[in-house]
Amino acid sequence: MLNKLAASELVLNDDGSVYHLNLLPEDIADKIILVGDPDRVPKVSKYFDKIEMRKNKREFYTHTGTLRGERISVMSTGIGTENIDIVMNELDALVNIDLKNKEFKTEHKALKLFRMGTCGSVNPGVQVDNMLVTQNVVGLDGLMHFYQDYDFENEFSRSFLEKFPYPKIKPMLYFADWAEDLGELYKDAKYHGNTATFPGFYAPQGRQLRLKAVDDKFLETLNDLGVTNFEMETSAIYALSKLLGHKAITVNNVIANRRRGEFSADHHTSEKKLIEWVLERIIQ
Repeated sequence: MLNKLAASELVLNDDGSVYHLNLLPEDIADKIILVGDPDRVPKVSKYFDKIEMRKNKREFYTHTGTLRGERISVMSTGIGTENIDIVMNELDALVNIDLKNKEFKTEHKALKLFRMGTCGSVNPGVQVDNMLVTQNVVGLDGLMHFYQDYDFENEFSRSFLEKFPYPKIKPMLYFADWAEDLGELYKDAKYHGNTATFPGFYAPQGRQLRLKAVDDKFLETLNDLGVTNFEMETSAIYALSKLLGHKAITVNNVIANRRRGEFSADHHTSEKKLIEWVLERIIQ
């Protein structure tokens, strides 16, 4: 068949599981919580009614169980959009590719993906230790330019591109937005905003140790362009979800306000609050 995949394209482990995630199709639920830190996985799954499956490989830890009677998974992605590229493609393979025959399935399955993380704000009016849901996102990492057929624009993207003043970075930009129906679950968040996804922690986020960032006013400029907060994963989650036919939402707890130089006084309590707040609303 024309859509049969070569062994070098869809790499599997000896037990037939996808290569990096080390998972079989039956290991995941249709609703999946994505967290960056592997240590956060058990902090989420301890709220499950029961845990039926625990697997891990490298930084990718997955627990699947039930929450209030509904099957659900939580998975760590590690840091950055390069890891999200692995996670999204392998999750999609688990539900939309026949792994044994390495052929595309004729019936598409859409996953519901909930990123639960932390972020910093570039807006001086945003208070730390509050929930922020990403409505629009701009990726500064360039990932989606490696994929054919991705083309997204809306009012936010058009305005951002028109005013973005950094010509060397501009070709890397791409945009996406949330799955609005999942956003309805979190409509009572204190903030809904526009997120920038950065390809690094230091200069891309305006930090300067021994190396200078592109502009001392970089974060301020992004705020002027309508950006509310920043992190390192959402653009790839949203954009690849659109391209692959899944639904995604990001709920972040703001633990830092870079413009005011503030950091959460107790980010562990803040993390616990985030987990409970997301889980309370994820199953209606």
